[in-house]
Amino acid sequence: MAHTLVIVESPTKARTIRGFLPKDFKVEASMGHVRDLPNNASEIPAAHKGEKWANLGVNTANNFEPLYVVPKDKKKVVKELKDALKGADQLLLATDEDREGESISWHLLQLLAPKVPVKRMVFHEITKEAIGRALEQTRELDMQLVHAQETRRILDRLVGYTLSPLLWKKVAWGLSAGRVQSVAVRLLVQRERARRAFRSGSYWDLKARLEQAGAGFEAKLTHLKGERIAGGADFDESTGALKAGSKVKLLSEAEARTLQAAVQGAPWRVAEVEEKPTVRKPVPPFTTSTLQQEANRKLRLSARETMRTAQGLYERGFITYMRTDSVHLSDQAITAARSCVAEKYGQDYLSPGPRQFSTKARNAQEAHEAIRPAGERFRTPNETGLKEKDLALYELIWKRTVASQMADARLTMLAVELQVDGGSLGPASFRASGKRIDFAGFFRAYVEGSDDPDAALEGQEVLLPSLKAGDSPACQAVEALGHQTQPPARYSEAALVKMLEKEGIGRPSTYASIIGTIVDRGYATLANNALTPSFTAFAVTALLEEHFPDLVDTSFTARMENTLDEISHGKVSWLPYLESFYRGEQGLETQVQQREGDIDPTASRTIELEGLPCVVRIGRFGAYLETKRVADDGSEELLKATLPQEITPADLDAEKAELILKQKAEGPESLGEDPETGDLVYLLFGQYGPYVQRGQVSDDNPKPKRASLPKGVKPEDLSLEDALGLLRLPRHLGEHPDGGKVEAGLGRFGPYVVHHKGKGEKDYRSLKAEDDVLMVGLSRALELLAMPKKGRGGRTALKDLGTPEGDGEAIQLFDGPYGLYVKQGKVNASLPEGATADTITLEQAVELLAAKAASGKGKGRKPAAGKATASKTAGTTAKKAAAKTTGTRAAADKPAAKKAPATTKTGRLRASAVRVIKPAGS
Repeated sequence: MAHTLVIVESPTKARTIRGFLPKDFKVEASMGHVRDLPNNASEIPAAHKGEKWANLGVNTANNFEPLYVVPKDKKKVVKELKDALKGADQLLLATDEDREGESISWHLLQLLAPKVPVKRMVFHEITKEAIGRALEQTRELDMQLVHAQETRRILDRLVGYTLSPLLWKKVAWGLSAGRVQSVAVRLLVQRERARRAFRSGSYWDLKARLEQAGAGFEAKLTHLKGERIAGGADFDESTGALKAGSKVKLLSEAEARTLQAAVQGAPWRVAEVEEKPTVRKPVPPFTTSTLQQEANRKLRLSARETMRTAQGLYERGFITYMRTDSVHLSDQAITAARSCVAEKYGQDYLSPGPRQFSTKARNAQEAHEAIRPAGERFRTPNETGLKEKDLALYELIWKRTVASQMADARLTMLAVELQVDGGSLGPASFRASGKRIDFAGFFRAYVEGSDDPDAALEGQEVLLPSLKAGDSPACQAVEALGHQTQPPARYSEAALVKMLEKEGIGRPSTYASIIGTIVDRGYATLANNALTPSFTAFAVTALLEEHFPDLVDTSFTARMENTLDEISHGKVSWLPYLESFYRGEQGLETQVQQREGDIDPTASRTIELEGLPCVVRIGRFGAYLETKRVADDGSEELLKATLPQEITPADLDAEKAELILKQKAEGPESLGEDPETGDLVYLLFGQYGPYVQRGQVSDDNPKPKRASLPKGVKPEDLSLEDALGLLRLPRHLGEHPDGGKVEAGLGRFGPYVVHHKGKGEKDYRSLKAEDDVLMVGLSRALELLAMPKKGRGGRTALKDLGTPEGDGEAIQLFDGPYGLYVKQGKVNASLPEGATADTITLEQAVELLAAKAASGKGKGRKPAAGKATASKTAGTTAKKAAAKTTGTRAAADKPAAKKAPATTKTGRLRASAVRVIKPAGS
């Protein structure tokens, strides 16, 4: 029986759409891209093996013709699509509506070569009405969009595959460069340089607690003898002194104390009261960028998590398409939002007329509408049946969309100037500020940066008692406060996304993968929602700044982005642009060839930081310190010492460097003796930070017990008692009511409690942030063990498959949006076709996880030295798989290469990883 074949990207999207189509429609998923440029030599077709350009994947001598191949893991998908097409009388390509979706449709068309009519079907949301409209309004493939996407793909490959090998030779093997990635890394490095150059300034001021008619309020010192008191903004960040020409009074501690005593007992007088009405308008609905920023600020979701969650919500029909720069709302959406306002908040909270917003983004995407709840009627969050992250993100989108159609908030800004005699220091002026919300308006639904609008309303309102000029409020207390200016804050994901969008760099839809790549490649670490660049990032950025300044210049990259957008609109021809960028005297190819010989690898691996008694170099195993010293025999020798990963470029000062070098030269420092064994306990520094060790390495004791120092614990503050507590883990807590002992310990994934059930079966739970592994008791352990295990997205495990021999982490089975998968720690692997929850074994799971980790796709951490991270079988499998798959499916702008050593964070004592590691320089 003939049918219409509809092809979308994902199984979830296929399932949702299937319910809105006639019975004679068949929906299949392409599982994303079906073709791409080759990622390693094994993917290059035999006919092109001998070509010089084959590894690049682009024939630069023949009109930049791309070499597209079907990856091994997509061959089966392509065959199934071809089989599905055999009985079809029409093909509808229903991939996403943006450039990438248009490109996927084009690739499908090239591969499938259909003999039946083909139409492009696009929609902004997956609802019955939207799918019905899309069926009636099919169109031809937009080749301008395809050319724009293909040019972008080729351009990224030219940059990545030309510069990355240069970085391998000159800095470190396995590094990558990217058109947008390298600019983003430079932004992080520039901020870290500013933090390093920062010099803190100190200043004092006063805060008074006053009372009028029984109501208390606070006032801060602003002027002394008519001269403004210095604040943080008046200091030069590079000197720590007041900015040149500043006409302010820098209050010393002695003056602050004197003034405090003088004003405490003096009469206070209200000199002036000011009330200023103001209006706040709601912010526009979400775009891709603003959604990533706000989800990071409010929900603490990474850009990757936000986009992954939003993708799922879109594919299941809850929200509109989530890759868009448009803040426009359709008439249907405005009507739905205004209905929500009227029903939930009342007519008074509706804006007088429909609000429409205009897009201001420098590089707009093709999607025609903002991110909003799907449908002609917006489901309230409680009506969706969603949970956890899905619910939180949907609620955020719902609130912001609804708020956009609400009335303005009306506020009154309050300011009170007070005068008081400061004795010998002269008259002092204080200021009390307040805010009164006269009409909450859209604040009732949404306050930017706050999770709870009701709490935000209370927090935003700062009320002052009724005051008028001439009043004499009573002084209850005066406090002298000392302050230190703070260095520029590191970029959070939200701040980096905002900066990239502001500068017009890249596309918001790619920001999640860009930030993920930066972290995955070791250019930055993400901790406490801050991105901290590594020493490697410093070295690579310095090399690119010196030899290829255009490629890391924000304005140059923004101009490239504009050109790519003009290609999508047919204003610029793609082939001449690629020719000018890559070929010719000023082209990238020529620049790399000319400058490669001028770049000294030693200099490129060296980072000279001001004020250090040594240099920092990038080595095979990470950053290390190097200096020359005079040996006992009078000769000069090089002294090298591994830099702990927790030390950042901004934090490395002369004191830390000298401490690390001294320990390397003179040997470890003893904290004292372990009374149980008689061995000395040493404090050492390693690649993963400071750690403690019982005894010295010797023939009799080749692997002495070691444990990392928790992050936040200063080496100089560590006591012998704390060190012994870490070294004596795991702790026996008692017996489980069901039999078997319960212990608390530290593994590669952090502190945990474990129930030994017998016959080798163990049940693990991670400790929470408030738990201390050295103090947790049996009752708390039993409480944790009674909780169901959670997987990614907060999912509960279907079953425990067990713990591989020699490992401390169990393997669990979960059911996710793409089917069953196994998980150990941070590594996930999908079950092969035919495997079920009943048939999968521990041994099979070990092999699946080992292969996934070896391919570089998993999120596995580098194992702790001296500890097995999987069974012997898994280890062997991983090595074999690694030999075959090194570089496979790497980032699009990076040629296949040996993966750089993984980096991990050493966490706090309470609920973070304490690792067993090698000593410095070993």
